[in-house]
Amino acid sequence: MSTHVEIDQSLTLPCGAIIRNRLMKSAMSEQLGDKHHNPKPGLETLYRTWAEGGLGIAVTGNIMIDRSALGEPANVVLDEQSDLEAFRRWSSAGKMGGCAIWAQLNHPGKQIPNFLVKTPVAPSAIPLGGGLAKGFNEPRALQDAEVRDIVQRFAQAASLAKQTGFDGVQIHGAHGYLVSQFLSPRHNQRDDYWGGDADRRMNFVREVYTAMRAAVGADYPVGIKLNSADFMKDGFSEEESSAVVKELEQLGIDLIEVSGGTYESPSMMGHKLTESTIKREAYFLSYAESLREVVKTPLVVTGGFRSSAAMRDAISSGTTDMVGLARPLAVVPDMPNRVLADPNYRMTLPEPTTGKPKIDRMVMLGLTWFETQIHRIAKGKSPDENLSAWRTVFDTLLASGWSAFKQRRA
Repeated sequence: MSTHVEIDQSLTLPCGAIIRNRLMKSAMSEQLGDKHHNPKPGLETLYRTWAEGGLGIAVTGNIMIDRSALGEPANVVLDEQSDLEAFRRWSSAGKMGGCAIWAQLNHPGKQIPNFLVKTPVAPSAIPLGGGLAKGFNEPRALQDAEVRDIVQRFAQAASLAKQTGFDGVQIHGAHGYLVSQFLSPRHNQRDDYWGGDADRRMNFVREVYTAMRAAVGADYPVGIKLNSADFMKDGFSEEESSAVVKELEQLGIDLIEVSGGTYESPSMMGHKLTESTIKREAYFLSYAESLREVVKTPLVVTGGFRSSAAMRDAISSGTTDMVGLARPLAVVPDMPNRVLADPNYRMTLPEPTTGKPKIDRMVMLGLTWFETQIHRIAKGKSPDENLSAWRTVFDTLLASGWSAFKQRRA
């Protein structure tokens, strides 16, 4: 295990790309696609701000590969119909100061709100659990030819990302979206090439990665965001996750971001934390420690980091190669610069509430409050840590009407 690595040191990926430091912005949904699902100009302002804030890599919010399969109403889509000049402007803004900007590519599978699609697709015709059935329709199982078409859509989106100036791509293989669904024994109950046992459940992610690599070449970064586990009965386990990581390392993946949970069991949001996890701040650091013993591929741990000390400890120990930051960057967009400059820096993440749990849940306040901050940055404004939770409720209603009360994501 390598030790004494500093957080401001550069990182060389297996493909040869060099990342300027060890801090990465993890993907957050921006909801800044226009009516044609092209990037709005606000994305340029937003990612320029984050790049100038000191990041090594900024990973975009999930960019959809199929405009008939949106996870949320204002998703950005990258395909043959896209305005590629808008993507070029976005990627150019995200490179400021030497930051690398990566496009996160995603297909939601069955995690599509029912007001967006009548019949979503999935590995198997199994509905979402966890009390989500009212907001998400039961899916139909994908045909073999449809699965192969989706694989090629991932490859095409990766090629277009490279063409439009993005410095790398990340497969969204976590949080219950389509890649995650194929890996899960709970959600993938097929008995063909795409499922049946743990090895065949890996075939979809294998094919997606292989097709993307062929599309972008050996010297272009391709990474993945992968669950450590689903934290659900009969779900994707740490043992299965470790096997996927080993397989992807053999195939040549460049960077693996460790996350966990699904929207049926949202561990990535900090639910059900142990005392040891709270002390170390990082939600999935223990799992990364186990991976570090068996793979050399660079790792990113995202979730829970709030202080310079915890980030530096995680990096210098060799447990992880990069620290991923998400919601903290919605309220402190230059947090990386602060972390790099001050070894004692610490922030406290706001926990907005109206005091009315039902209302908080109806407008998904734990997401929309931070999304409002992201939209402020996109307009060239500073985040407002004192933003009223009720103001977020009213603004959400004003922008979306009663559709605000329709569950946008699982």
